[in-house]
Amino acid sequence: MGVTPFITVEGPIGVGKTSLAKAISEQFHFALLKEIVDENPFLGKFYENIEEWSFQTEMFFLCNRYKQLGDINTHFLSQNKSVVADYHILKNLIFAERTLSNEEYQKYLKIYLILTEDMPKPNVIIYLNASLDTLLNRIKKRGREVERNISPLYLEQLSIDYENTIAAFEKKHPEVPVLRFSGDELDFIKNEQDLHYIFQELSSSLKKSSMTDNLLLNGGCS
Repeated sequence: MGVTPFITVEGPIGVGKTSLAKAISEQFHFALLKEIVDENPFLGKFYENIEEWSFQTEMFFLCNRYKQLGDINTHFLSQNKSVVADYHILKNLIFAERTLSNEEYQKYLKIYLILTEDMPKPNVIIYLNASLDTLLNRIKKRGREVERNISPLYLEQLSIDYENTIAAFEKKHPEVPVLRFSGDELDFIKNEQDLHYIFQELSSSLKKSSMTDNLLLNGGCS
């Protein structure tokens, strides 16, 4: 038996992570894990004053994601039930490094490493990116109150951080496929053909992973 699929969808704010994760869940009949966003009591204050509220905001997200991933492992992955999540835990470091002071980040990093040591790790990552204009338009359209004060400069820097982090992840973990899709070129929300293209790429990646698992279990090629 191969590894149970655990897929994460990642990318900057407004790129469509949750929408795509929901679509994948419905298409492949995977359990859906959605990150807690609006429930974070510090988020609105964070966008108004990042320096003042960044540590509280990031700690809330880290603790909740730790609990979510633990539950997913217990109730789904350990029982060979596939899961798609609209985030990867590594996003915590992207946001924390951007917003925390060096002293706060070093403290945060120690806690992060302890909590994530035994967390389930995805075997496929879908990375969505888009231009700043596309991200701002999508954020405006969905109209979340807590995102009303997001700075375009902050969002642009965040997109760069994502690019650097994903590139570093690919070098460090070549065994984990990273499927890249551009939100400027594909509109998987309005265009069904674009969505099915992503489904096909994901299906192909899962099949390759399954074949690799079988080869390893059988001792490789003769």
